Amino acid sequence: MTKTYVFSFLLAGLLCLPWQQVKAQSASTTVQPTVTLNHIALYVQNLKKSNDFYENILKLKKIQEPFHDGLHEWFSIGGPAQLHLIEGAKEITEHQKQAHLCFSVPSVENFIKTLDENHLDYINWAGDSKKPTVRVDGVKQIYLKDPDGYWVEVNDDTPNRKQ
Repeated sequence: MTKTYVFSFLLAGLLCLPWQQVKAQSASTTVQPTVTLNHIALYVQNLKKSNDFYENILKLKKIQEPFHDGLHEWFSIGGPAQLHLIEGAKEITEHQKQAHLCFSVPSVENFIKTLDENHLDYINWAGDSKKPTVRVDGVKQIYLKDPDGYWVEVNDDTPNRKQ
């Protein structure tokens, strides 16, 4: 259980780090952050199943990985950040929904159609319905688990989202 909390804390901290240039208090001054997100690594039990989920369901773009050992798959997840899948987990462990990856799509409704077509389960934040949660800022979100039980949020918080 301690590993889950440590993972949750580290993942939450990493996901909050800026990867773009950040505007300083003065509108005319731009500073480069000293820390940027490089990658998130998930330890998976079955690389083929996890690869299929991230490539074919979430539509992440696979990128070259240097190991070529059949135990790694790498994906671009926006900007310079990457998702690394590493096979070798002995078992699938339970994770809390609060520790999750989040991806944005242009339409949550269209993404739900993909999940339904592939018979994948998903829930809202409360966990009591498949109806998307609508945050106070109008962003719609759903949650699902990847093949290893890692929680994934999918929302429509994209730059082109209508307010």
